[in-house]
Order: sequence, then structure tokens, then C-alpha cells
Amino acid sequence: LFSTVTILGSLHKYKNNLCFHFTDIDNSGYVSDYELQDLFKEASLPLPGYKVREIVEKIIAVTDSNKDGRINFEEFVSIIQELKSKDVSKSFRKSINKKQGITAIGGTSAISSEGTQHSYSEEEKVAFVKWINKALEDDPDCKHLLPMNPSDASLFKSLADGVLLCKMINFSQPDTIDERAINKKKLTPFTISENLNLALNSASAIGCTVVNIGSQDLQEGKPHLVLGLLWQIIKVGLFADIEISRNEALIALLNEGEELDQLMKLSPEELLLRWVNYHLANAGWQKISNFSQDIKDSRAYYHLLNQIAPKGDGFDELPIKIDFSGFHDKNDLRRAEYMLQQADKLGCRQFVTPADVVSGNPKLNLAFVANLFNTYPALHKPDNSSYDLNLLEGESKEERTFRNWMNSLGVSPYVNHLYSDLSDALIIFQLYDMTRVPVDWNHVNKPPYPLLGGNMRKIENCNYAVELGKTKAKFSLVGIAGHDLNEGNPTLTLALVWQLMRRYTLNVLSDLGEGEKVNDEIIIKWVNQTLAKANKKTSITSFK
Repeated sequence: LFSTVTILGSLHKYKNNLCFHFTDIDNSGYVSDYELQDLFKEASLPLPGYKVREIVEKIIAVTDSNKDGRINFEEFVSIIQELKSKDVSKSFRKSINKKQGITAIGGTSAISSEGTQHSYSEEEKVAFVKWINKALEDDPDCKHLLPMNPSDASLFKSLADGVLLCKMINFSQPDTIDERAINKKKLTPFTISENLNLALNSASAIGCTVVNIGSQDLQEGKPHLVLGLLWQIIKVGLFADIEISRNEALIALLNEGEELDQLMKLSPEELLLRWVNYHLANAGWQKISNFSQDIKDSRAYYHLLNQIAPKGDGFDELPIKIDFSGFHDKNDLRRAEYMLQQADKLGCRQFVTPADVVSGNPKLNLAFVANLFNTYPALHKPDNSSYDLNLLEGESKEERTFRNWMNSLGVSPYVNHLYSDLSDALIIFQLYDMTRVPVDWNHVNKPPYPLLGGNMRKIENCNYAVELGKTKAKFSLVGIAGHDLNEGNPTLTLALVWQLMRRYTLNVLSDLGEGEKVNDEIIIKWVNQTLAKANKKTSITSFK
């Protein structure tokens, strides 16, 4: 990742007043962390959420000249102007590191929680509450917490003991948490903390980004952190079966002349968009290119519902007729309400309200469509078996573990497919940064890549990634070249990724041990000592 100074220093290319006006979307006169992340995206510097929070903490610590805990326009301009000077940038970086209360890892610091304005969507809160109420309505362990009231803050209070979070993780990814490990009765501050840490560790294990979120943040019900984590957990469940290796009927979405391996590289979001357009094409309706602007009039949804609704062709399948009487209503909100009434016939009136459809809320509309797909995909596996069945094997547990580890660290973009998503090495460079291997980002080719020669630039990145592994990280990469990463060679790619994960884990253990160097022998010794203290007769000699 770029350093804080590099990121902020590059903002001087943009007019300060225009940037601030664009960023201050709630017109409060101040910049919040949520709005700042949008600014970075607009400035072609997309960053994961945890990195933005770190930057916000540092900005507040240094530039909050009037000590009101917020950044106004004058303070924003002053820091941008100061960062234009290279010398000042260096002193700025030193002064940041000297500030008390700034932590690089761990829970949200006092500076962030007390000095930063956090924004969250009321619509998302309502949608998530309704989804959880429905998902866990029959769970006896949640009877005392459900149903929650979507119109108040009961969500944040109900999640505070960790039980609901653990249950939602298992709902999205079954058997992630052993139910016996969840403390459910006679909860104390200690057992509540255990539940929340269990939830955070398990969320990380299924690929959620939990950097800079601590159990205390969840117990205190900090809305922006709770909703951010909840959305990730819900999305994991919604996207679980939107994968060709788990749902071969998706092969029906192949375009003419397209190879199966190309289709398999698409993200779940891209597959959902293609699924919608597949049904819209069958309905003779124009295609959409997003889940925001293009669905605001609800008409594409009408045709989608009509295409996927059961026709009564199957055994014991009752037909469901979609009523188009509201299709031509001149009022967008009324039309959206009529459309959702039809979705309710399919049992899929979830995540969106008429206002969410008309406003084009991309997150909630994506969730709405994903739920439709999971309930009524209306796809049939093609009879043609000319495609390579080996491609449909899906990822191994090892591959999934590596991919989820990367995503839990907040790499950008999200890793949906381990090998194809590492083909330009950008994810690997971010992992190098996180494992304290210095990366010269001026030496890295960044997207968008040109059509002509684009793959060569990716190979150059991969060559540099292998070089860093050999020279800076001192990894064992015998026989591994850049083109192996670019082509997604499983054995050789995993060899590098495994060493990255091992380095990261040892760094974490070393930090916990106040800098003491950690190796396999020390870990094995600790394991055996712990087993002996518990009067266990078993022991280990290696990790093989």
C-alpha cells in the first residue's frame, strides 16, 4: 500500500475546494472517515477501509488545530498545502509517529472513536435488522434477542454479547463455529468478550476484513464498525453459491465464443449482473450495467421477476404469476412498491424498500438481487459437455484459507479467485507491505492496463514480486519465475503465498512477544508446555 504521506501528498493535484465540497456529502462542513474514503476513490486512489481509518486517525492527531475533534475546510487545506513540500512531508510523518494514542493495529483508538465523525446508512441498518430477524427467527438461542426493532438502536445492543454475531456467521457459512464454543447462558463480561473475539476470529476466517475492529468496539455498539462487519458477513452468505464450481448451471451464462475459464474469473457481482441480463435478454428488455442508476425505475426488476417466477412446469411446482399492472405507473415510488409486492410472492421482499430502489442504493439492491438468485436462479445446466470438467473442481481448503486470509487483511481489490486475482501481483505487493518487506511502488505497473501489452506489464509486476521474495524477504523461491504467477501455476503460487502467510504470522507473534524473534521451535515448545500444564500426554515435534 502507498504510505500515508504519498497518498495525501498526491491530493494537491485536485482543487481543494472542489475535493472538499465533493467529499462533504452530508453538507456538515466537516470531513468524516466515511466521506474521506469516497474522496480517495474519486482521486483514483482506492483504499481498503482499515487504511482509511489509520489515515483519519493521523490527520485528526496532526491537523485538528482547533481541537474540536473534526476537520473543517481550513484545516483540510492547510494539511494539503503542507504536504506539497517534500521536506515538510518528512517532518509531518515524524510528528505523526510521535503522537500518543495512535496505534497501527488493534482496536479503534481513542483518537478515532472520539475525534472522528462516523457515518452510517439508516437504510442499511433497517435492511440488516430485517434480514437477521428472518434468518434466525427459529433459533432458540436467539429468542430473547429477536425480533429486533428496525427503527431504533436495538441492533447494536443485541449484538453486544456476541451470540447473534456468531449465529450469523454460521448462517452465512455453516459450521464455521462449533456451537459448543458459544457462551449462551449466565453471561459475564469475560464470557461476552470470549464470544466477541470468537466472532471476530471466525469472521476473519471466512474472509471478512476485521483489521482495527476489537471486541470492545462491538460491545459498545459503534454503528459504523458493526454495520461494516455485518455487511461483510451477510455478503459472504449471499455470494456463497454464486460460483460455477458450486453451481454448474451458471455455465448457461457463457457468451457466444467465450471460454469457460473466462467466465470462472468473474466476481460474484459480475456473475449476478450477467445473470440479470441473461433473463432480461430472454424477456426482450434492454440490459443493465449496474445495480444503481439502471434499476431505479423498477422496470428491469419486473421483467426479471417474471422470468424467474415458477411456471408450474416441475413436479408439485405451483405457478406464480407476476402482475404487471403497476409497470406503467408514472410515479417511481408507487411502481417500486408494486414491484416489491410481486417479489413478495416469491418470498424475496428483502433488503430494499421502494425508496432504496428509486434512490439506486447499490449495496442493498445487490443484496436484493443476490437473494433472488439464491431463491429462484431459473438456470439449467447446458447439455453440451465440451467444457473442461477439471475447471469445475473448485478451490481446496488450503486455497480457500489463503484467499480468506488475504481478504481479512483488507487487500484491495477483494480476492475472489486465488490464482487469476494474483496474476498482476498487486495483491502480493500489498502483502509484502503488511509483512514489512519494502516495496518500491514507483516500480509497480498499476491498472488500468492497456489492451496492447497489458499482460506484459502484469508479467513485469510478477517478475518484481519474485525478485522481492528472493532478495528482500529471503524466501525460498527456487524455480519460480514471474510468468508462473501470471499464469496461475497452483504449486508455485502457493509456495510464495504460504511463505507470505508464515512471515505475517511470525511477525504477529513477535509483536506479541515484545519483539522477541519467533520460529517453529519456540512455537512447538510453547504448545508442548501448554499441553503439559493441562495434564495432557500428547505432544508435537513438528508441523508436518
